[in-house]
Amino acid sequence: MRLLPLFACLTAMTAPIAAMAEDARPAPVPGPVFTDFGAPYRVDSDVAVPRDSRFKLLFDVHQGTKPGQINRAVDRAARFINLNVAAGVPEENIHIAIVVHGEAGADLLRDDVYRARFNGIANASAGPISQLLAHGVAIYLCGQSATAKNMPKADLIPGVKMAPSAMTMDALLQQQGYTLIP
Repeated sequence: MRLLPLFACLTAMTAPIAAMAEDARPAPVPGPVFTDFGAPYRVDSDVAVPRDSRFKLLFDVHQGTKPGQINRAVDRAARFINLNVAAGVPEENIHIAIVVHGEAGADLLRDDVYRARFNGIANASAGPISQLLAHGVAIYLCGQSATAKNMPKADLIPGVKMAPSAMTMDALLQQQGYTLIP
């Protein structure tokens, strides 16, 4: 029982140190492609990314976000583009597909539809998704999830494509040489 007060004292003493260490972390740097989201950290990397690299990535996304927050996978895809373009890889060498299913499907809804479903809260992912689409990122919604959750194509952000299923789309993209990023 004497250890409990000691533990409490140590916890109280180290909490400010942990907070200071977190505050000392450098801020992410806005990217050369997306400046409002997808900001990578500068890294003193031991691995050089060849400028002639070609990437084909498939992000499989099922976790939704709290209403009003940007979907983490949307941010990750933008970060990947930003950090590699900053490293000298031409944007046209980076091909990304995002396959969305389950709860994450709501993040693909047009803002007006999203607001109607989430008590007037704006879809924080809508703008970033539109920007990703404008930069050639392919975004697919699982038709099985969309049907189960009553999300018809007409309710989706323009440019989002409806797939027969996430499993089918994942398989097709992997056959085309995309690397799955879970």
